[in-house]
Amino acid sequence: MKRILIFTGKGGVGKTSVAAAHAVKSAKEGKKTIIVSTDMAHNLGDLFDMKIGREEVKVADNLYALEIDPDYICKSEFKHMMDAISKMISSLDKGDKELDSFTMLPGMDELFSLLKIQQLYVNSDYERIVVDCAPTGETLALLKFPELLCWYMDKFFPIGKIAMRILSPFSKKLFQVQLPDGKAMSDIEKLYVKLIELQELLKNKEVSSVRLVTVPEKMVIEETKRNYMYMNLYNYNVDGIFVNRILPTQIDNPFFKEWIQIQKEYLEEIKTSFDRIPIYYIPWYDTDLLGIDSVNRICEDAFKESKDLFAIKADLEGETYEQTEKGYVLKLYLPHVERNQIDVHLSGSDVIIKIGNYKRNIPMPNALRTMNVTAAKFEDQTLNITFE
Repeated sequence: MKRILIFTGKGGVGKTSVAAAHAVKSAKEGKKTIIVSTDMAHNLGDLFDMKIGREEVKVADNLYALEIDPDYICKSEFKHMMDAISKMISSLDKGDKELDSFTMLPGMDELFSLLKIQQLYVNSDYERIVVDCAPTGETLALLKFPELLCWYMDKFFPIGKIAMRILSPFSKKLFQVQLPDGKAMSDIEKLYVKLIELQELLKNKEVSSVRLVTVPEKMVIEETKRNYMYMNLYNYNVDGIFVNRILPTQIDNPFFKEWIQIQKEYLEEIKTSFDRIPIYYIPWYDTDLLGIDSVNRICEDAFKESKDLFAIKADLEGETYEQTEKGYVLKLYLPHVERNQIDVHLSGSDVIIKIGNYKRNIPMPNALRTMNVTAAKFEDQTLNITFE
């Protein structure tokens, strides 16, 4: 079965190196593999010491690489839709140079990056797709965007189609706004279907998983905890923590001995904080990792004994619905969060969960839409919402 492995973490922790090591090991196992960068500050080319761009290039036997250009994908895959949006914007004020240079809606670049990954999964013969993502905040925006946009389209798309039919004959005269034509609406409909398929693919625990890269430092560990919690909030399958840059204990130097002791304490904290998922340890290197041979050092040092590195770990906690005598209970595993940080309420047919600056709207399944929410409890790092 094909696999998608998504790597993220705080900036500067070595995500690209860890992702590349997975790709190299996968290729050496005889699996046709591609490593894809969705970070706008691409550095796959620097790591492999070769030119990598928006077209797939061969790096080694069974190994390919791609640095995604969302603007290029947008223009080639959804040209009619983006032309329609551009016309609508430019018709509002033809004298505005900023509007004339408008090319991409906020968040759409993340979406087109994910659609490219979906395209590789569906239309190519790659057995493993390794995704090197941007730092934590951008990755969260990337992964929550399909569900968020799909929710908005689900709410407003039928209204939009009716509005097109009613307003189109009058739009130019009355509103001086160019509305989308039939081709554009067809592209929007296609996008809506792709969004649903994309969500199902990224949240399919038999296919996709998120892997977090961290280092044994206080601030990085705290961000990794939040990242882990938010990934669970949006129901993504996190199946590995990769601790990078661990100092060797045999260094005979007073300065390093102090750092080794500090790292030891933080490594214990990582072990305690992420005890439900596999943890992998990667040593600190005294030289830059450049070129495929250097990347292979991680494979030899950290993954040599990991026979199940690409195994499916679908038994980890996530979002589940369980039937009870009176109805159902929605269970959502939310580690590293306090009870008073969680806000839960019902709005129409949606359960809305808010933690910090992040909010998720969970549409209730049809079987639950006639039921009432009778309780919401947070126990043992799990949010339990009862429907009766």
